[in-house]
Amino acid sequence: MQSKATTVAAYLKSLPADRRKAIEAVRAVVRKSVDKDIEEGMQYGMIGWYVPHRVFPAGYHCDPAQPVPYAALASQKNHMALYLMCAYTEKPVEEFIRAGYAAAGKKLDMGKSCIRFRTLEELDLDTIAEAIRMTPGAVHIRNYVRQVGEGAWKKRAPAAKKAAATKKAPAAKARPAKRKAAARKK
Repeated sequence: MQSKATTVAAYLKSLPADRRKAIEAVRAVVRKSVDKDIEEGMQYGMIGWYVPHRVFPAGYHCDPAQPVPYAALASQKNHMALYLMCAYTEKPVEEFIRAGYAAAGKKLDMGKSCIRFRTLEELDLDTIAEAIRMTPGAVHIRNYVRQVGEGAWKKRAPAAKKAAATKKAPAAKARPAKRKAAARKK
């Protein structure tokens, strides 16, 4: 669930005490582990760490006005989640996280990039810190560009976007007419 908070302090203040304590502890580990090319702020309604435009001017390919996401931390409805984009873009980092949890004897609840947890004790903070250190900002950008492709930042004209949005509805209506025309030709 996205927060309307505009600052990290406001986000933390909005959390119940137990969640705030866990989120603050994870936040401290992430802040200590990221390199100088990563900044913290609110992004997409969560505490976010990102590669700022000063480092990667092209920005996030989905929304170039946004910096490239690196990690995020959120209190969701039924759990808390740490989103590590390095686990999504780099298979060895994901494997490192899985192996670290196994070695620590902890159960990992992980999606493509998110590690879900209900209590702080469920996390292996040492493994998380090392995974972050394995992926400095420059490495994250290299992997990110490799994943999305060089042409991802080409701007489409507003008319092209509008045409693409309106193409779907008429195309769906045109199919029965095409079938009827094809039947008449036979």
